[in-house]
Amino acid sequence: MPTAEILTIGTEILLGEIVDTNTRHIALTLRDLGVDLYRTVTIGDNVERIATAIRESVQRNDIVITTGGLGPTIDDPTRGAVARALALETEFREELWQQVVDAVARYGRKAAENQKRQAIVPVGAIAVKNPVGTAPAFIVETASCAVISLPGVPNEMEHILHESVIPYLQKRFGLRQLIKVRVLHCAGLGEGTIDERIGDLELLANPTVGLAAHTGIVDVRIAAKAETEDQAAALIAGIEKEIRSRLGKVVFGADDDRLEMVALEAVAQRGWSIIGIEYGLHGLLASKLPRTVAPAGSLTTTLLEATRAARSEAGADAALGIAIFEVERAADLALITPAGQETHRITFGGPPRSLARWATNLALNWLRIKVEDAS
Repeated sequence: MPTAEILTIGTEILLGEIVDTNTRHIALTLRDLGVDLYRTVTIGDNVERIATAIRESVQRNDIVITTGGLGPTIDDPTRGAVARALALETEFREELWQQVVDAVARYGRKAAENQKRQAIVPVGAIAVKNPVGTAPAFIVETASCAVISLPGVPNEMEHILHESVIPYLQKRFGLRQLIKVRVLHCAGLGEGTIDERIGDLELLANPTVGLAAHTGIVDVRIAAKAETEDQAAALIAGIEKEIRSRLGKVVFGADDDRLEMVALEAVAQRGWSIIGIEYGLHGLLASKLPRTVAPAGSLTTTLLEATRAARSEAGADAALGIAIFEVERAADLALITPAGQETHRITFGGPPRSLARWATNLALNWLRIKVEDAS
């Protein structure tokens, strides 16, 4: 199975001025092709540093993909860096310049002189047409590696990746395997406890099982390699069944499921209406539960009383209340349903800025479990 690395190029990414979405998209695409991604790197607009990174990546991989640095300005260094890394000269190609001219003409403009830089590629490179932008991509082949340079503009990169690069990789590397992933979302147990229950499954070779902890939620990732989607799905199904058996209601959903969606669906299945009340969360609960009130000022009574009053005023069947106390790193939770009422105080050992999200996720999971268990 071929291996790959992704090099994202752009000082603006290093400075935090823009968010790199290209790496995630390329990584998911490579995963689905059955390519093992070993590393991702972000490098500023410096020819020598980019060349060094490419040179190192080529020595240990079958595929190296770069994004960014293919624009028309002086600080777009990728073309020269790839050439330097592979000890090649660069050359101007008239047919690529015509592509640039035609692309600019679609916007009713004339190509500027500096855009001729976009028609320069390393000698011997395979040019890849960019039908949705002005920067042609290119591929440089070595005896053991393919260096693929794509534009940094996300919609251009994605189009070229799917229309041109994937077919190229499938042909060159005879890619017949694919990787299918299923992510189970868990709440109510910490990562360590989940690991204790399914740790033996994390030692499997295919499918592989891994954990990723978030604030109040733990994801269990199952990834299977196979020649067809049906074969991969069958491998995943057996492991998923075993994990669900061991974790029970801790698993609240999979893939695109979200905790608030699952909790609200449980409420809806009961035929109940619900109101939320939050103190100190700055609208976080309101972003999860559409009917949420956030009274001005601090909590002047018990949270249970405030939640009861909000429920009565809204004429709702159920109410969920959350109040956080950053100094104490604690939160009060209150839940009222037709089946009864309960309160909890929970304390948090993590960073204060994560308290609100942690408390909200715990409260939503508490709501989910209580509604599902209501008789």
